[in-house]
Amino acid sequence: MSVKREILFRFGLVYVLFILLGLAILGKILHIQLVEGNRLRSLAKTITYKDITIEPNRGDICAIDGRLLATSVPYFEIRMDLRAAGLTDELFNANIDSLAISLSDFFGDKSRYTYKSQLTNARKFEKNNRYYMVAPRQVNYLELKEISKFPIFRLSANSGGFIPVQVNRRIKPHASLASRTIGMVNEDGAAVGVEGAYDHVLRGKAGLSLRQRTSGNAWVEVSSSMQVEPEDGMDVITTLDITLQDVAEKALRKQLAKHDAEHGSVVLMEVKTGEVKAIANLRRNSDGTFTEAFNYAIGEGAEPGSTFKLALLIALLEDGYVSITDTIDTRKGQMQYFDKLITDSKEGGYGKISVKEAFEYSSNVAMTEMVTKYYKDKEKHYIDRLYSMNLNQPLNISIKGEAAPYIKYPGDKLWSGISLQMMSIGYEVKLTPLQILTFYNAIANNGKMVKPRFVHSIRRHGQTEQTFRTEVINPSICSKRTLRDVREVLEGVVENGTAKNLRNSNYKIAGKTGTAQIARGVSGYRGDSGVSHQASFVGYFPAEDPKFSCIVVVNSPSRNVYYGNVVAGPIFKEIADKVYSTSPQWFPEVSRSPQLAELPESKNGFKPELLTVFKSLKIPSDDMATDVEWVSTRRGEGVIDIVEKEVIDNLTPDVVGMCLKDAIFLLENVGLKVVVNGRGTVRRQSIQPGTRVRRGENVVLEMSMG
Repeated sequence: MSVKREILFRFGLVYVLFILLGLAILGKILHIQLVEGNRLRSLAKTITYKDITIEPNRGDICAIDGRLLATSVPYFEIRMDLRAAGLTDELFNANIDSLAISLSDFFGDKSRYTYKSQLTNARKFEKNNRYYMVAPRQVNYLELKEISKFPIFRLSANSGGFIPVQVNRRIKPHASLASRTIGMVNEDGAAVGVEGAYDHVLRGKAGLSLRQRTSGNAWVEVSSSMQVEPEDGMDVITTLDITLQDVAEKALRKQLAKHDAEHGSVVLMEVKTGEVKAIANLRRNSDGTFTEAFNYAIGEGAEPGSTFKLALLIALLEDGYVSITDTIDTRKGQMQYFDKLITDSKEGGYGKISVKEAFEYSSNVAMTEMVTKYYKDKEKHYIDRLYSMNLNQPLNISIKGEAAPYIKYPGDKLWSGISLQMMSIGYEVKLTPLQILTFYNAIANNGKMVKPRFVHSIRRHGQTEQTFRTEVINPSICSKRTLRDVREVLEGVVENGTAKNLRNSNYKIAGKTGTAQIARGVSGYRGDSGVSHQASFVGYFPAEDPKFSCIVVVNSPSRNVYYGNVVAGPIFKEIADKVYSTSPQWFPEVSRSPQLAELPESKNGFKPELLTVFKSLKIPSDDMATDVEWVSTRRGEGVIDIVEKEVIDNLTPDVVGMCLKDAIFLLENVGLKVVVNGRGTVRRQSIQPGTRVRRGENVVLEMSMG
């Protein structure tokens, strides 16, 4: 009996345990479903689903005529998932030798044995590295197509593990032209110049693609309806004129080399609008070459020297203390102020001369004598006059890096007994070349000071989204009477004074030369190699009806030649001559009757972009080219016909009829270096289409607007 009860007890115990276990399982299920369900479902999605960011195409930066200054070209990193689901040991071992040979032959940097060893070891020991870097460098699109045909790589991503990762590379088709102003985007995403100022416009908006992990451990797109398309960046149209930019840079480079100067800058600006048409900044390297290493025109504040004498002249005329015909004695070219001896460049001085002549000859003695006579007891009034002309205010231009102007005020810590005299001739003050140019431009613009502008408009797919207008800084920096006298004096500098070497018979230049010693910090103006100078010329042309203003600044010219008229003046004149000979302001184009055209003439190029343009402009088109990227276009009957344009590996593509951006993409992708002449559409290419490519060879593109 005891045995039977023991058996029943044990059976009951087991039964109870099963019931308790069942209840525990049921409780856990309910807990998971009701309490942790949402969290676990979300966790499951993160494991099997993920959002992939789709980077947008960065917008282009263009010159005023549409020519490319900066654009993005796609390159690719060659990576490999050595643990791809379909990449079995049998498949890998059977093809690794062939793949290693192909990689070695293509890149030429390692032997086939090294490639094989590295890939084998990575597969064996780097099991968590699903994106092994195979290639030593990024490749272009056509190279990618060739690599994708290699053994193993030619299989699907799941079977062969081939993973090309696109990386957009920013290029400048015109190399160093205006490079610092155009700017750049650093690897960390930081941007400077126009690239930085308008990054919010250029970068566009990233898209999102929902991907799901498959059984083969690959990520595939779930549904196109679940995808948020990226929004490409807009194009920034600058005010720069490539032709004038080229002239400015070449003229500056020539004079810097001639005078063995340290660095220099040039800015050419349209008087009425403030649009900067050219800006060049060059620095001499240790090997004697010159590069755009810093934007001196915007970022370097320095004592301007004699070009600042204009501020004193305006103050004197505005206060009614002098007229330009008054006489002043230059006292044999010397004047002592405390421990400072002020001298004129002409030994013995100029004797008794008019105020106009004092400015034309750039007499230091005359200017310091006048500022002492009329403002010695009115120092604050004089500085207030300078402030009223906005000389103490930054321009607040769109491009970052502007050095703040420095004009001290009586009572400041650094104000001294000779500050008034030194400031009158352009010392103990600091301004950038662009700030000085803006001041002179106001004189050319009938007294109206406008903000320098580097960007004309913003465009999307060729359509203008925003146009920037001229901003007025000061509607009138002086009276009309003073303006008339000042313009007469500035014209006299070139006709009779220190810049007579700039005179010509075709048009008149007005401006002012400047020669200043360069301060060397605590050591004063004399460094280890003696005294260095800054030579400059700033002015406008044509003097009677100013269209353009320009400043040239050359820092530390050597070979014992440092005066502004000799060092900086020729650069100004070369630029002015080019503008004069090519500008429609003086030589209006012959008007032509509009020609009737039912359909516009279209360029050849990248098919998706052409289709986008046709759609936005409502131009009918007939797409005869399926599954291709590059096409030609021609006028059909009521439509634009789109036909395939064949692109063959290792052969020079035919880029005639394309825009510069597409032409550069195709030619650089096959390994050619592009040299551009002219603007518009490609009309001729120096290497015949179909010719076998020799990597690194130059191909010259002749562009035409016709």
